[in-house]
Amino acid sequence: MFGLGIGELLVILVIVMVIFGAGRLPEIGDGLGRSIRNFRKQMRAPDEIDITPKKDEAKPTDDKQA
Repeated sequence: MFGLGIGELLVILVIVMVIFGAGRLPEIGDGLGRSIRNFRKQMRAPDEIDITPKKDEAKPTDDKQA
């Protein structure tokens, strides 16, 4: 899909370890995992505002006759 092989992924991992340090990697991974879980949960949740009319509500009628 992205054309990333093992070599490219290892280079990215080394760069991330140099920037953030090995001690912070679990902390970063945990935060990223929580973010992905929250995003998926919100995508599955129904919309908060439901504007569809209820089936038991009567439709307005036009009382004007010509």
